Amino acid sequence: MVAAIENGTVIDHIPSEKLFAVVNLLHLDRMNTAVTIGYNLKSEVLGRKSIIKMADKFFTDEELNQLAVICPNITLCIIRDYDIVEKRTVTLPDELRGIVRCANPKCITNNEPMSTHFHVHDAARSTLKCRYCNTIIQLDDVQLVENS
Repeated sequence: MVAAIENGTVIDHIPSEKLFAVVNLLHLDRMNTAVTIGYNLKSEVLGRKSIIKMADKFFTDEELNQLAVICPNITLCIIRDYDIVEKRTVTLPDELRGIVRCANPKCITNNEPMSTHFHVHDAARSTLKCRYCNTIIQLDDVQLVENS
């Protein structure tokens, strides 16, 4: 049994193999509020899933886009006064700016102080294409841009 949260966010339907990537992305070790993590829970859709409940945490669009890169199609529930006020699926946007690092070492974004810019090249194959050098990368192989 896990206590309900008064205000905050629940991330559900995280593939269990992606849980620790999400934990690292969100820097949950630095949070000062209650965090509950469920790992390898039974799921009819995924077989096994993970869940994260965070008190008093709400996401920006940039954070949601980063989450979508790590594990698209997770479910996000916004909780206010113990009630779910919003529930939605987090999907990969058509374009990503300043989120994904280009894998091409000769790309201008790796050699000049400028933001990366990718488009979804093939959603079915989970590939992204760099706007500047046309490098195509698999979503599973992306590296996120480090933010301080």
